Amino acid sequence: MKNRSVKHALTPLQQSLFSQLNDIMLVDQRRLSARIHGIGKIKSLEAQQAVADEIQQQIEQARLRVEQRKSAVQNPIIFPESLPVSQRKAEIQKLLSEHQVIVVAGETGSGKTTQLPKMCLELGFGNLGMIGHTQPRRIAARSVAARIAEELETELGGLVGYKVRFNDQISDDTQIKLMTDGILLAEIQNDRFLNQYSCLIIDEAHERSLNNDFILGYLKQLLPHRRDLKVIITSATIDVERFSKHFNNAPIIEVSGRTYPVEVRYRPVVEEDDQDQLQGILNAVDELKAEGRGDILIFMNGEREIRDTAEALQKQNLKHTEILPLFARLSAQEQNKIFHPSGLNRIV
Repeated sequence: MKNRSVKHALTPLQQSLFSQLNDIMLVDQRRLSARIHGIGKIKSLEAQQAVADEIQQQIEQARLRVEQRKSAVQNPIIFPESLPVSQRKAEIQKLLSEHQVIVVAGETGSGKTTQLPKMCLELGFGNLGMIGHTQPRRIAARSVAARIAEELETELGGLVGYKVRFNDQISDDTQIKLMTDGILLAEIQNDRFLNQYSCLIIDEAHERSLNNDFILGYLKQLLPHRRDLKVIITSATIDVERFSKHFNNAPIIEVSGRTYPVEVRYRPVVEEDDQDQLQGILNAVDELKAEGRGDILIFMNGEREIRDTAEALQKQNLKHTEILPLFARLSAQEQNKIFHPSGLNRIV
């Protein structure tokens, strides 16, 4: 047993190389660790030194890569004061520095989706890995990435990028990566320890999709093996205690949402032969358009209903109005039309 322990002991050369891995990206640490361990299998001292010299060069390159990532943010990161989450920035960053997992609860309009990744970036979480940020839908992943890139005054695909099914804008320089939960789930198959990430933001966890539930269960098992990985769970103000309990009573911070005056009107569909759901929608659109200019958002059950409704609205020949169907199977170009006002009233 004594001889076996000596056989597997690290040589001074290996120890010297291992001591230099702490300040490089985790993916580089894993890759170079395997190479350093391999030195012990080389019998020739001269060959060992040659491999060690090569690894030393790669370590220097990895360090340079980290320095470039640190200097990638050229301008001070701005957090709009009008967003409620910005008022809690110091508290959120403190909790995130002290805990491996935190839960951020807030309603729509709090700003958590766009500002939390920037807070992580300001803490330096993008230096040694990516800040992964999941969204339940592809259009959300793309639009949120574009918004964060705009706020950071950088081109999409550089410091901020996204990856969705059939499309991505990611580079070696990307530090904030937006993606669907399905993409993260697929990546687990080839990267069991999620080594490319230093921080993960699981957004809209309250929607409780099968993908999200699996991811949260997997992270629960992974975190003891990745003590350096930070996780933020965001949710509406429902079920937050359950998320906290799942992660060993992780701290919860609640952020208020911005409220706007809302008027609720109930317009029942008349149960007559000539009055169905589609006719009810057309009547409601006529009523709203009679009140003046403005955009209208209609929620439908699925693609077929959306297409039928859009076709029916097109036949109405509404003046100064643009009809924009929106569903997952549309191309990114078609979906992005909703983010580019044309000057016309829009019905989405």
